[in-house]
Amino acid sequence: MPTPSDISHETIAQHLAQAYRLRVAQAELLPAGASATSAAFRVTADDETRYFLKLQQGAIDPPDALALCAFLHQDNGIDAVMAPMPATDGALSTQGHGFDWTLYPFFDGQSGFDRTLSDRQWIALGKALGAIHRTQLPEALLAKLPKESYAHQWREGVRRYQRRFINGTAGDGIVQRFLAFWEEHAEEIDTVVYRSEQLASILLERPPRLVPSHSDIHAGNVLVGEGDRLSIVGWHAPILAPKERDLMFIGGGVGNAWNQARQQALFYEGYGAADIDAVALAYYRYERITRDVLELCDRILDSAKANASAEGREEGMRLMQSLFVPNGAVAIAHQSYDAVT
Repeated sequence: MPTPSDISHETIAQHLAQAYRLRVAQAELLPAGASATSAAFRVTADDETRYFLKLQQGAIDPPDALALCAFLHQDNGIDAVMAPMPATDGALSTQGHGFDWTLYPFFDGQSGFDRTLSDRQWIALGKALGAIHRTQLPEALLAKLPKESYAHQWREGVRRYQRRFINGTAGDGIVQRFLAFWEEHAEEIDTVVYRSEQLASILLERPPRLVPSHSDIHAGNVLVGEGDRLSIVGWHAPILAPKERDLMFIGGGVGNAWNQARQQALFYEGYGAADIDAVALAYYRYERITRDVLELCDRILDSAKANASAEGREEGMRLMQSLFVPNGAVAIAHQSYDAVT
């Protein structure tokens, strides 16, 4: 079976004409995100309007995520939320040629990792996220979104690796460098996992109010355009959670971005008054680190499981080291914890 990136211009034009009544002049494969199971295209219609097309074998985004984006953008007027375009039958995604198809307006911009937000964009991001968190969802959509459970799978995953390392682990040079780094930071990694569990227990006893949450709104999922435009993308796992599930990214050190006090002040100027739950904020910062550590262990030590190349494993090593740099994600999480105790 051909991969999504193998699909022809003629097939794209035919499908979009049938499903969206769109007359395609050009379809250009975009390098970012291309894989054996997914691909993205910049589609230009004959009237020169541009669109972003996502193809994947299997659902590219959960149907409830697509419905949430459409509601936030169209029904709630939050322009910064990237929403799928409905097909002629009203569906938010279509199927054809063995793939799921999702069509979006094309946003010409770069990720927040590659381009700094302007002051006005920081305010706009805060305003958009505040509007998302204050949205009253219809019951049908509310019932379909998962709720925060403070699940322990990330912590247990890291502990499995901790037990595995006790007896030693064989491997190539990347593995040996990773193990040496782990040994150097073993006590701090254990502290991260322990505190994540400790704070989860507190939140389970007195759970905060749940709001619609993006759940992964780091700099890579905010597209920055010209004229102070921005777009929130990457709605792969929306959830009903405390607002701190999203707010932890503002100043949290994920990807060593968005850490400046001035940026945070501008964000909250747009977000509005926010009674931050210090326990929830610290929990989510530790839990994110725990999840990242587990995923990096899988990438570096179980490359077949993670489908990681040598280059990907080296990048994983760099990302692991970046968590522990001064004023990095781990240091900021510790500061958040100190504010609780």
